[in-house]
Amino acid sequence: MSTIFGSSIGRKLLMSLSGLFLVTFLIIHLSINLLLLVPDGGQMFNVAANFMAMPLIKYGLQPVLFGGFIIHIIYAAILTLQNNKARGSAKYASGNNTKDVMWASKNMFVLGLTVTAFLIVHLVDYWVPLQITHAAESVTIDGVEMHNTYALVNAAFSEAWRVALYVIGALGLTIHLTHGFWSAFQTLGLSNNIWRKRWTVIGIAFAWVVGLGFAAIAIVQFLFFQ
Repeated sequence: MSTIFGSSIGRKLLMSLSGLFLVTFLIIHLSINLLLLVPDGGQMFNVAANFMAMPLIKYGLQPVLFGGFIIHIIYAAILTLQNNKARGSAKYASGNNTKDVMWASKNMFVLGLTVTAFLIVHLVDYWVPLQITHAAESVTIDGVEMHNTYALVNAAFSEAWRVALYVIGALGLTIHLTHGFWSAFQTLGLSNNIWRKRWTVIGIAFAWVVGLGFAAIAIVQFLFFQ
């Protein structure tokens, strides 16, 4: 098993599996964040956020999620270093002049670093005060006391620079996904001449729906929910 995942193909396989796992997280995360746009003072969002903080999810799924991010980042770095080493000086000859190759595919590592940097900021802004310092205020909904996660997010989106940072992060994620989505299916052997084009179209559509969704939430919160 270690030999398989130590090979180039094995590393790409882990990258693909961890990437698709993170895609499912993005879908869930976006679905919950859309509740920020419900004009109920944040009740539905707080209930959903409180559910995601349940012990089973907090101590069961969250570590798995962090593990997925770590595996994806580590193997992305390893594969990038291997590719650069294998190509040597040839990468300077081809560079961004390579035809018929998506810009995102040639800049996945940089895009990944952008998304990672945004993720760190996101964790510091929300996960730390909710899970570590417990600095977030409390609210009682239907007799249940919980963190007022809505107030935390709403306060952050009241600052234009944070909204701009969120939009930039969402854009970086979008471009990263336009290549990563179809590439994952290709690595898993679920792509051929026909499905390669289909996965590309599906991936681009999915990437922009997710990216614009996250960006729109931040902008609408800033413009209409303060």
